[in-house]
Parts: sequence; C-alpha cells; structure tokens
Amino acid sequence: MTSNQLTLAPAPPSEAAEQVRLEVRQFLADELAAGSFTTHVDTWLSGVDPEFSRKLGARGWLGMTWPKQYGGHERTAMERYAVTEELLAAGAPVAAHWIADRQSGPNLLRYGTEEQRKDILPRIAAGECYFVIGMSEPDSGSDLASIRTRAARNADGDWVVNGAKVWTSNAHHSHYAIVLVRTGPPGEGPRGKHQGLTQLLVDLSLPGIAINPIRILDGGHHFNEVVFDDVVVPGDMLLGTEGAGWHQVTAELAFERSGPERFLSTWPLLAEFGRRAAESGDPAQLATLGRLSSRALALRQLSLRIAAALDRGELPDIPAALVKDVGTTFEQDVVDEVRRVADVPASLDSPDPLGRALAEAQLHAPGYTLRGGTNEILRGIVARGLGLR
Repeated sequence: MTSNQLTLAPAPPSEAAEQVRLEVRQFLADELAAGSFTTHVDTWLSGVDPEFSRKLGARGWLGMTWPKQYGGHERTAMERYAVTEELLAAGAPVAAHWIADRQSGPNLLRYGTEEQRKDILPRIAAGECYFVIGMSEPDSGSDLASIRTRAARNADGDWVVNGAKVWTSNAHHSHYAIVLVRTGPPGEGPRGKHQGLTQLLVDLSLPGIAINPIRILDGGHHFNEVVFDDVVVPGDMLLGTEGAGWHQVTAELAFERSGPERFLSTWPLLAEFGRRAAESGDPAQLATLGRLSSRALALRQLSLRIAAALDRGELPDIPAALVKDVGTTFEQDVVDEVRRVADVPASLDSPDPLGRALAEAQLHAPGYTLRGGTNEILRGIVARGLGLR
C-alpha cells in the first residue's frame, strides 16, 4: 500500500453497496420493531451487545473485505462502508466488535503470522472475538512515541510486559489487545524515539493484567486503564516485526481515523433534530439544520473517497487524519448548534427523544476530538504531509 496526499479520486457508484445497504436497513427495522435494541448516540463505543455482534457476523457483515480462507467475504470497502454507515445512523449497539473489525483484523491480515490469522480472524468475522487498542498511556498526552510500557524477552523467549495503557475502550468486554511496547532503546535525532517500538498481541485473560474503569460524565463505563505487571506473553504473539511498531501503528491509524464513525457518532441527535425542525418550520432551526446537513454531506464524500482509496490498495493516512479532525469537530458543533436552537431540556430521563439524545451527546462530546488523536496532532500530520513543517 502507498500513502496519498489530500487529492483523492471520487468514489465510484456501487450497485452492490446499495443492495447491501437496503438489506441492512430492513434488518435494522426488524430489530428495532422486535425491541432488540434502542437508538442511542455514540454506540460504536458505548453500545456493547455481543448477541447483536453475532447476528451481524452470521449475516456476513463483519470481516467483509477479508479473504474467505480467514472467515471473510471478499467484498469491497464500499460495501463495508454502506453497512457501517447504516449501523451508525441507526445508533445500533456495535461496540463489542467495532475495533476488531475496523482495525485489529486488517492489522493481523497485514502483519500477523499465518497461525495468528487462522486462529483469530474467523472468530472476529463471526462476531465472537473482540479487541482493544493498547496505545495511549498515562502522562504521555498525545506524544505516542513517549510510551513507557516495556517488554523484554525472558529465558524461555517469551515477552515480559510491564506498564499501563489508558482509554482502552471496552477492555473489560474484550479478548485481546494489540499493545505498543518499547522493546529497544530510542535512536538519535528528532525521529529517534520512533525506534525500538514493537506491537504485541496480548490475551487479556493472562495473569498480571488489571483492568480499571475510567468513567465518563454520565457514569458510563467504556474507557479503562489496563495495567501490566510482569505479564508473560508467549514469544509467538509478536505482531509483525520487532522494532517496527511505529510504522505498523501509523498504518493502523488510517483505518481508525477515516471511517464514518468520525462524523456519525451524533447522527441520531441530528436526525431527531431534523424531524423536529421540519415539523416546527422554525426558521432558526431550519437554518441550523441546513448548515449541519451540508457539512455532513461534505464529510461523507471525503470519507467515501477514502473507502474507495482503500479498495484501490492505497493507504490514505493524511486524508484520514483530515477526516478525523474535521469530522469530530463537526460532531461537537452538532451538539452546540442543536442546544442553541432546540427548545428542549437535555436530560437522560427525558420523555422527549430529542432531549435524551442531546443529553447523551453532551456527556460524550468531550471525547470526540480526543480519541484517535487530538485535533492538534492531526493537523500536524496533515501539515507534515503537505511539506509545511
């Protein structure tokens, strides 16, 4: 795969994507009618429902682009995009499998051993195996290369891991973490600290792992601190190449940052507000709806172009950083603009669906521009890619 600058070709029309979109819409309508889930904001992080994930796996809607030999379905990135977009728009509970399907599986496909692929990928595609991201650490802020979690080989050739990771979403529900650790000293120069980093595939049931909750403003628990105290990870659970962790992580982040979840976390709020504005005919509400809708459409086109680039075998890391920056800023703006013009109190206990959605979005909003990289870091990536720094 090659990296692209900001110019990407438009996404081509896809009849297959529109067909699977209709199938997903019907499935979601049936599930809502049956009461198997209720619509919420930000459910790709907070909506854990293993049974729902297994239903998606049974329909072939997980691991969609992967080879059939690993449980995948060899469909296009555009078809996968249609599925994820519909799930997000409905506020469906997809958090259990989300990270595994979005980035951990592709990471294993690219860097994993054949044994790792055959063992884990079919279970992810079935909606039965869940992953977390072991990157961020306490006191490191956005400087990912400053991590202090270390791994060293013991006499048996296994890895002994010590350190801690934070913001590990749904670690308490997950089976594995792909953990970035320091296995060697940093090198010289400004990029030297990128050297000596390695990714390990860590079974979260291993002795010595403690998972501590980090609760958000509404008391919800999906973030965690994961502490490693002399955790022995088998030597064959190295992911990719020792010392190549920085390169592998930056490639992985293109998948994390570019998807429709980066601007659709608040879609249930915007959709409910749109219905209310249309019914009321209020000029201020309609003007707000027009502004937000036009921005959402533009963001969707950017994100679709990235999905098409992935289909072409490209690695659009710089456009992905841009979509994440602009998309999560948009998500926070949705909350602020709706709150400004909607005459409804925000409350999780409100009988009004708009009031409930607004309360959920407000309480989750502080994380929108942090997870997956802060806006400042993302703008630095874009500037560096354009030769501006």
